[in-house]
Amino acid sequence: MLLRMAVCARLCGAGQSRRCRRRQRHSQSDRESDSEMDMDEEEDERVVGKTKDDPVGSSCHKTRGARPSGGLEASAGPPHPQSLLDLPPEILVEIFSSLPGTSLPNLAMVCKKFKQILNTETIWRRRCAEEFGMKDDLRKTEIVGMPSRELYVKLLHPYRHILGLWQPDIGPYGGLLNVVVDGLFIIGWMYLPPHDPRVEDPMRRRPLFRIHMWEKNKATVECMYGHKGPHKGDIQTGKKDEFSTKCNQTDHHRMPGGRQEEFRTWLEEEWGRTLEDIFHEHMQELILMKFIYTSQYDNCLTYRRIYLPQCLPSDLLRPGLFKGTYGSHGLEIIMLSFHGSKAKATKLTGDPNVPAGQLTLEIDLNRPLRLPDLEHQRNMDEVSQLVMGVHMEAQRGSQDRDAPPEGAETRLSQGAEGSDSAPPVGEESVGAIAAECSSTTDTQPFVLPLGVMARNEVYPRTCKMCFYGTGLIAGHGFTSPERTPGLFVLFDDDRFGFIWLELKSFSFYSRLTDQLSQAQAPCMERFEAMLRNMQSWTS
Repeated sequence: MLLRMAVCARLCGAGQSRRCRRRQRHSQSDRESDSEMDMDEEEDERVVGKTKDDPVGSSCHKTRGARPSGGLEASAGPPHPQSLLDLPPEILVEIFSSLPGTSLPNLAMVCKKFKQILNTETIWRRRCAEEFGMKDDLRKTEIVGMPSRELYVKLLHPYRHILGLWQPDIGPYGGLLNVVVDGLFIIGWMYLPPHDPRVEDPMRRRPLFRIHMWEKNKATVECMYGHKGPHKGDIQTGKKDEFSTKCNQTDHHRMPGGRQEEFRTWLEEEWGRTLEDIFHEHMQELILMKFIYTSQYDNCLTYRRIYLPQCLPSDLLRPGLFKGTYGSHGLEIIMLSFHGSKAKATKLTGDPNVPAGQLTLEIDLNRPLRLPDLEHQRNMDEVSQLVMGVHMEAQRGSQDRDAPPEGAETRLSQGAEGSDSAPPVGEESVGAIAAECSSTTDTQPFVLPLGVMARNEVYPRTCKMCFYGTGLIAGHGFTSPERTPGLFVLFDDDRFGFIWLELKSFSFYSRLTDQLSQAQAPCMERFEAMLRNMQSWTS
């Protein structure tokens, strides 16, 4: 950008470059007469662009250092333009279209010619398309007669900082908000998991707010919460990577039947069933607790920015967002990311036991495991011995990290009393394991041990690899949190599972396939800082 501005300044005949040319001209014309120097000074003050073929240029201010475009003097001058003002308007339109929209207001202050050219629709259509992904949507602006410049200046540019992924501050429950440009609107979509336990179904979306330009010369914010249509709302942006929404007409959220009707409607939308269909008493309490807690906000929420992790060739599978089963708490959204020899799953939505923002799973990619045959897989005791053997090694390894690795896998021989344990592989082998996993087509049979509870009995019966890992469990209110051992099962690039040994339960995870724009982390350092902040919000 600095280079481009310097070139523009040089072509415009402004700044130090003009003085440099002036000194060169004086040094070369020491023997010229005083009359010639006076003529040169007079040319500096002439009005730029007064030609019959350039009516736009006739309105420009006087510019120093420009040459007239006609006459004998012009023909004797250099063949190339001495200033941006000498370029044809169509060339200037092409140049200005390639500049960021934030630079165009300052450019319009240079002269009247630039200001008039910057009213060209082509420039702002290109800015809307390149900066905000508006291509087909721009046709709608033509239909309603809205100039692209108005759309950019009064809607897209002022609210550009709220585009992307956000996590709402709803206590332990969290959430996932995606703010996007959608047609002539900016819409905040709240992403909801599918109804429990259909984890492989697509995500559901609910609009929470929208911003539009239907009223002339003004961007309007509307709350979309409730069942009475759009109504007045407000958005406040204060701190960096944070904004708040406020509903100015919360009566639109109320229903004629009172709280009972609101609860029944919420339950059907959230869970896809009625309270009578849920026979588990503890689950009924959790659902009622969530309704009471979340409905008190009335869509007056604070959001904090979150990023998607970067994908590296050494990753075991493509990182990103997954939805998974969490027992009586239903389906929750987690973010899978890779950090050297560790894979981490962070909750974006949570529950009263383990809230959003906490590290729900941590997988040690240095410790792969080889499952026994199906008959021994069905035996919970044997699977527990396999995992606990590696767990004890991991604890010893944390005390003595300098122990040299001797093997890459831990095997459980058929009929063995214990496990054939092996030290962990070195960190340099993690990339090789990931490459092997992505290239191999070999799979091994998989079945859940008897006695392990699963919300969804429909899970893959083959897997690619297994690893030792730990899961976070806690009491109500996130009391007495602890990490317990478990088995991470990689089915394919879009699905994995985790067996919680202590809970004797199985969580099944499926990739979130929605396209989420403007969500990639700018660098790994920013992503790591975001994860630390997320944990501090709910710790």
